[in-house]
Amino acid sequence: MYNIKTYNKISKSGLVEFDAAKYTVGDEVENPVGAVVRSAALHDVEFPESLLAIARAGAGTNNIPCDRCASEGIVVFNTPGANANAVKELVLAGLLLSSRRVVPAIEWAKTLKGNGDDVPKMVEKGKGAFVGPEIRGKKLGVIGLGAIGVLVANAANSLGMQVYGYDPYLSLKSAWNLTHYAHRANDLKEIYENCDYISIHVPLTPDTKGFINADTIKQMKDEVRILNFARAELVNSADMIIALESGKVATYVVDFPTDEMLGINGVIAIPHLGASTPESEDNCATMAAKELVDYIENGNIENSVNLPSISMPRSGDKRICVIHKNIPNMLTAITSAVAENNINIENLLNKSRGDYAYTMLDIDDADYDTIKAKIEAIDGVIRVRII
Repeated sequence: MYNIKTYNKISKSGLVEFDAAKYTVGDEVENPVGAVVRSAALHDVEFPESLLAIARAGAGTNNIPCDRCASEGIVVFNTPGANANAVKELVLAGLLLSSRRVVPAIEWAKTLKGNGDDVPKMVEKGKGAFVGPEIRGKKLGVIGLGAIGVLVANAANSLGMQVYGYDPYLSLKSAWNLTHYAHRANDLKEIYENCDYISIHVPLTPDTKGFINADTIKQMKDEVRILNFARAELVNSADMIIALESGKVATYVVDFPTDEMLGINGVIAIPHLGASTPESEDNCATMAAKELVDYIENGNIENSVNLPSISMPRSGDKRICVIHKNIPNMLTAITSAVAENNINIENLLNKSRGDYAYTMLDIDDADYDTIKAKIEAIDGVIRVRII
C-alpha cells in the first residue's frame, strides 16, 4: 500500500483517482510516499525519507520549499491550466469592474436606504458620478500567454477588444490556442504605450518581482487600468498608489490584497477568488492525483516545478528511476553500473533542469538490489527507485 498525506481539504473528485486497493489517503497517515497540498505552508516541515513527491493542487508553489525538495529527491508538481477557466472568468469580471465603476456605485446605492419613494430620483441624479467606458474597441495588453493568459486574450477578443499579447517564452501549445486576431507584441514597451487595459499573468520570480513600477507605469497611457490576478508582489505597491493618486492609473484590480492596498481610492481588492470555484478545485485535485499516481507507479514526471518533465512507455520488467545532480559523466556512470552486471538496457531517457537531472532505464531480469546499491554509491546521485 502507498500512503498519501493530505495537508488541506482536497476535493473528493481528486481523491478517487487513488485506487483504494493500492493507496491509503488522509491527513494522519504516516510514512507517506506522496502528498497533496493546496495552501498549507510547508517551508518549515521536515519531510520523511519515504516522501517521493508533493503535488500542489493549484499553479503557485510559493508555499513549498521546491529547491530543498529537489536536493532531497522529492518531486514537486503543480497543476497548470486546471484552474485557468475560473481565473479567466474573474479577470473578465475585473475588466468590467475596472471600467464601469460598479463597486463604488453599489456602495453609494446602499447609502440611499431609508429615503423611501425618493430613491429612484436620487439614483438618477447621482449615477453620473459613476460613468465609465465600455471595453469594446479598447486595447488590452496580456502579459504572459500561458494557460490563463491565452484564455483571457481569446475571451477579450470575443468581446470586441483589440488584444496585444506578450510572452517571450510562448509555448507551442499556447501559440496554437491563441486567437489569430491577437497582436503579438515584440516587447513590453509596445504593451505599455498602446493598451488601455493591462492584465498580468506571469509567475513571481526574482526577475518579475515589482516589474510594474514607477518607471514602467510612466510608459503607459494615461488612465490605464491594470489587472493583477497573478501575485501581489509583481506590482510595486508604493508606486501604484502614487500613480492612482495622480490619475495616471485609473483603476488597479488585484486578487491578492495587501494591507497597504486596502482602502485606496481606485483599488478594487478581491480576496483571492481567482480559483475559488468548485469546478476549479475538482480539476486541480484530479490533476494533482493523476500526476502523483503516474510518478509513483511509473516514474513519469509531468508538470514538475523543480525537476524536468519526462515520460517514457514501459518496456522492461523493471524501471530504474534516478534523481541526480546535473553534472558531467553522470549518465555514463549510471549505465556502467547496470552494464557491469551484464544487464541489457531496454530503454533509456535522461533530461535535466537547472542543477538537477532525472534518468529512467527499463531493464529485464537482474539483481535489482545490487544494481540499486551501485547506483546509489555514485557521487551526485540523490535518489534511486526500482519500480
